[in-house]
Amino acid sequence: MTRSSTLGPAARDEALAAMSGLGGQGELDVLVVGGGIVGVGTALDAVTRGLSTGLLEQRDIASGTSSRSSKLIHGGLRYLEMLDFGLVREALQERGLLLTRLAPHLVRPVPFLYPLTHRGWERPYVGAGLALYDGMAMIGKSEMGVPRHRHLFRRQVARIAPDFKTETITGAIKYYDCQVDDARLALTIARTAAAHGAHVATRVQVVGFLREGERVVGVRARDLEAGPDSPEIEIRARVVVNAAGVWTDEIQEMVGGRGSLHVQASKGIHLVVPRDRIRSEAGFIVRTEKSVLFVIPWGRHWIIGTTDTPWSLDKAHPAASKADIDYILEHVNAILREPLDHEDVEGVYAGLRPLLSGESEPTSRISREHTVVTPVPGLVMIAGGKLTTYRVMGRDAVDAAAHSLKTTVNLTIRDSITDRVPLLGAADWETRANQRVLLARRSGLHVARIDHLLGRYGGLVDDLLTLVESRRTLGVPLEGAEDYLAAEVVYAVTHEGARHLDDVLTRRTRISIETFDRGVSAAPAAARLMAAELGWDAARTDEEIDHYLRRVEAERQSQLKLTDQEADEARVKVPDIV
Repeated sequence: MTRSSTLGPAARDEALAAMSGLGGQGELDVLVVGGGIVGVGTALDAVTRGLSTGLLEQRDIASGTSSRSSKLIHGGLRYLEMLDFGLVREALQERGLLLTRLAPHLVRPVPFLYPLTHRGWERPYVGAGLALYDGMAMIGKSEMGVPRHRHLFRRQVARIAPDFKTETITGAIKYYDCQVDDARLALTIARTAAAHGAHVATRVQVVGFLREGERVVGVRARDLEAGPDSPEIEIRARVVVNAAGVWTDEIQEMVGGRGSLHVQASKGIHLVVPRDRIRSEAGFIVRTEKSVLFVIPWGRHWIIGTTDTPWSLDKAHPAASKADIDYILEHVNAILREPLDHEDVEGVYAGLRPLLSGESEPTSRISREHTVVTPVPGLVMIAGGKLTTYRVMGRDAVDAAAHSLKTTVNLTIRDSITDRVPLLGAADWETRANQRVLLARRSGLHVARIDHLLGRYGGLVDDLLTLVESRRTLGVPLEGAEDYLAAEVVYAVTHEGARHLDDVLTRRTRISIETFDRGVSAAPAAARLMAAELGWDAARTDEEIDHYLRRVEAERQSQLKLTDQEADEARVKVPDIV
C-alpha cells in the first residue's frame, strides 16, 4: 500500500482515524512510540517489510535528542580508541550507505583536522588509527564515499586554517566524516515511511498500555491538539515498539516497571558562531580532559561542542548553563588565535544522549551500543545507539517485533530492506543538481538559492519551485531570516507536518540557532504564513508568536545561570504550547 508522503494537517487526522480503528483498518501489526530518529527508522523498516505500521510522537518529529546532536554521521574515533571496533565498523558502513545510496541529498562529507601536539609517537599512533578507520569504511557493501586521510605539516595546517594556533602543534592529520541536518533526516525518514503506507501522528501522548493478561495489545493515547479534556484514544497493535529514548524508564513504569533497560541522560551542549569568526577550510577535532571538542563547518556558521555531563532534570527542555557555555569557549579558545566570547555566539542548543547505564562509570565512558528487549509479550523496547546507526536500530527492533508476531499470528515477515530504500528526495537529486543553473533561470531564483534548496530537499526541490511559481510572493526571503525562503515555511506546514511556530523556526529550519536574535525577528512573518495554511485567527497567531518569544527569553535566561538546577528552573517557566 502506498500513500502520499505529504504530512499536512489532513494527513495527521487521517492517520489518527486509521490507527484508532475509525478508518476501518482495525489492529496494526506494529505501533511505534516515539518520533525521534530511532522511532521513524523503525517505522520505515516495519512498513517496508509489509507490516501495517503506525507511529505516535508526543511533541514534534525529532523534537528531542534527534534535533540537538552534533549533526555528524560518523564512525566515532573515540569509540575506536575504546577498542569498540564492532560499533565503529557498523557506523562507518552506515555512513557509506547514507552518503552514497540512501540520503546523498542530505548527507555530505566534511573535512576535519586532528592536531598533533607531541613529537615522535603521536603521528604514527593517530595515523594508524585513521588508517584503520578508513580501512573499515572501505570494507562492506557500500562505497566509502569520502577521501582518505592524509598527513599535514605545520605549514600546511597554517594555510588551511589561518586562525588555528599552529605554534602549539607539530602538524595534523586531515580526515573526512559526514554531516547532516539531524532534524531534517528524521523528518525525511518519517515522510518516506508515510509514502510507503505508515500512519504518522504527532502531538499524541501515550498515557498507558492496553493489556490482555500479560500481553500488551496496544496503547491508550490522548490527542494533545484536541485539548486537555479530550477523550482517550485506544490504538490496538499486535506489537508496540517503544523508541522513546531518554523517556524509556517512564514507559517501562507504565508496564509496572517490567523491563531491564535503564537509560541515563547525558547532556551535550553546542554553540553556533558565524563562519567568519574562524578562518579555516576544515573543521577540528581536539581532545579534552572529558571527551572531544568538535568545531564543525555548518553552512555560514560553525557548530562547536560538546559537553558530556549527567542530567536528571527536565527531559523535554534540557538547559545549557553559563558554566556549559564557558567550558566550550575555554576549550575552543585554547586552539584559536582570536578568542571567541559570549557576544560571538549566535545560537546555543542542548540535547540529551540516551545512554544505557547500570555501571558506575561516567557518561563519557558509557558505550553507544544499543539494546533491544521484550519485557512483556507484545512490547519491544529499544534504547542506546547513535544517530548514524539509526537504520540498524530500526532493523533490530523490527526483528524483535517479527519474532513476537510469528509466535502469535500466522504472518510471513520478510527481512529488512531499508539498506536498499532511498529516502524521499534522493532519487532525482543528482539530476536536479546538474540542472541547477537551468532551474535558477526558470524560477527566477539565484543559483545559490537553488543550491540551498537542493541541500535541504534534494529531488523534492520541484515541490518548492512549483509552490513559488504558483505564488510568487513565496519566492522572497523570509523577513528576519533571509537564508530561507517564505515558501519553506508554507511547505513545512503543507508537506512536513509543522503545526506550531516552534516546529518551523527550530526544526524545519534552523533559524532559532542561526540568527543572533534566535528567530525573534522572523517569528511574526513565519506565523502569518503558517496562519494562512492552518486557519489561525489573529488571537491564535499572536499566541504562537508570544509563546515563541517567551521561549527564547527563557532559554537566554537559563544560559546566564551558573548551575544546571538554576538553568532548568529558568527554562521550564515556559512549557510547550501544547
